[in-house]
Amino acid sequence: MSESQLRTVRLHEKIKELILNTDAGDRLPSEPQLAKQLGVSRATLREAMRTFETEGLIRRQQGVGTFVVHPSRVIDTGLEVLESIENLARRLGLQVAMGDLEIHRRTATATEAERLKLNPDAEVVVFKRVIVVGNRPVAFLVDVLPSDVLPDEEINGSFSGSVLDLLLRRGEPHLANSRCDIQAVAANNQVARALGIQRGDVLLMFDASLLSDTGKIVDYSLSYFLPGTFRFHVVRRVASYQVSGGLTAS
Repeated sequence: MSESQLRTVRLHEKIKELILNTDAGDRLPSEPQLAKQLGVSRATLREAMRTFETEGLIRRQQGVGTFVVHPSRVIDTGLEVLESIENLARRLGLQVAMGDLEIHRRTATATEAERLKLNPDAEVVVFKRVIVVGNRPVAFLVDVLPSDVLPDEEINGSFSGSVLDLLLRRGEPHLANSRCDIQAVAANNQVARALGIQRGDVLLMFDASLLSDTGKIVDYSLSYFLPGTFRFHVVRRVASYQVSGGLTAS
């Protein structure tokens, strides 16, 4: 192990010891104070702190400080079946709640029109909501639907959290499958404010399109998940293919 790697390991050990010796909910020293205390630059400290934020041990709040949090129960699920966070939480016996909610109709952006295969001036209905676990925001979800998919009377005053569950209860349109791209992204201003984190913090993002059985895209969504709270996995079968010396079967 190089000297640089050793310094990084020692820094992580010192920070972890500080976190473990701080009560949940208490604020850590400010970034300048902590960097001076540990004898490192603020940039080096900031990079190290991201590791513990990803593990769900600390929460950094823009303009307020860094707080130690109770290690929350990890929401661990496979990606083979599409289901809402609310339904997943019920299966795991975990209490989740809906935080801030915004629903409005407007003209689609160029990206939304392209993804939903709509005319440039088409109207869409937009859902933006925060999912909370134990008073902590853990996910920010944005769904954009063609305006004809959900009439106002099925939205106003009755929406309780999940666009997917609302569509499934309604039974129309009939849903078939979802195409989802997964990537790590830096939180922009809107997402950072919604989740109470700092702009630029790394999140897991799902960029998905939900299709009906006729092939129509009925929902274009962006879902941002806080690291340390969610763990996703995929069960993959082994392919059958010819290898040297014989056939490997699934």
